[in-house]
Amino acid sequence: MAKYIGKRLLQTIPLLFLITVLCFSLINLAPYDAVDAISNSKMTEAQREEKREELGLNDPLPLQYIRWVGNIMRGDFGNSLLNHTSIAKDLSIRIPNTIKLVLPSYLTAYLLAIVLGLYSASFRGRWQDKLIEDSSAVGLAIPTFWIAMIFIYFFGYKWKIFPLQGMQTIGKEGDFADYLRHLVLPYLVLVIAFLPDLLRYVRSSALVELKQDYVLVQRAFGAGKRDILFHHVARNVLLPLLTKLGMALPLLVTGAVITESVFSWPGVGLYFTKAVDALDYPIVMAVLLFSGTLVILGNLLSDILYAVVDPRISFQKEQ
Repeated sequence: MAKYIGKRLLQTIPLLFLITVLCFSLINLAPYDAVDAISNSKMTEAQREEKREELGLNDPLPLQYIRWVGNIMRGDFGNSLLNHTSIAKDLSIRIPNTIKLVLPSYLTAYLLAIVLGLYSASFRGRWQDKLIEDSSAVGLAIPTFWIAMIFIYFFGYKWKIFPLQGMQTIGKEGDFADYLRHLVLPYLVLVIAFLPDLLRYVRSSALVELKQDYVLVQRAFGAGKRDILFHHVARNVLLPLLTKLGMALPLLVTGAVITESVFSWPGVGLYFTKAVDALDYPIVMAVLLFSGTLVILGNLLSDILYAVVDPRISFQKEQ
């Protein structure tokens, strides 16, 4: 097991290097540079060139890349071009805000998917199964921002049940009840966004398991449907579902970009969209790098979880 985990950790090193190269290359291939983001019509070409020299944009690209990676390894993501604030400090504030929104939403969707997916599979072809399957198909087809706008219109604007935007009302920063009122709408939108994919995954896995020989044996011995479903089928369904938990890691930080933007939730998603609009390249590079790193770590976590639950996986891969 330790040998397998060690190999997987070593395999992440070239992937992390590739992520840094891609992030740096994509930004440098953009039609505008950092000076365009902070310049105005009154700046002369000489002033713009002086600013490029100050920011090191005239240096060779390999040197710029080495300097950027070196700063990142020291925990320095640079400063915002517009606000001149530390990006690392901004992320340390915004990442917890995103986690507070995404984590409960994903866990709720995860648990609902297990229950509804198993229930749907047990009634395959009947109206219960068709209702759940059709609902999940609709959930996949409807854009997240449209659901968010519908919720805002009815629950926020028309009926005035919940606040329209933000994480807390100004002057009520320590009021937990006020925070929960702001959380409800984006939380529900994300649950609806996460649930269909997870539900279909559980349902398809359960349908495969229900065709296995051990299910027929259990039925022959007189086991009830509920006992077979939740004591035997569920165990084998939850095993591959663990990979979904690992892949949810990047969602904890960048999984709510659209929802955060619509509800003005002060998380990483809103921070990123504002940076893209303002051509604040240091922020864009930092968030892209962070997101790509989390995808790699999520894959690693999925493999480790799978190997822990089923040691045969690590043995077969070592062989």
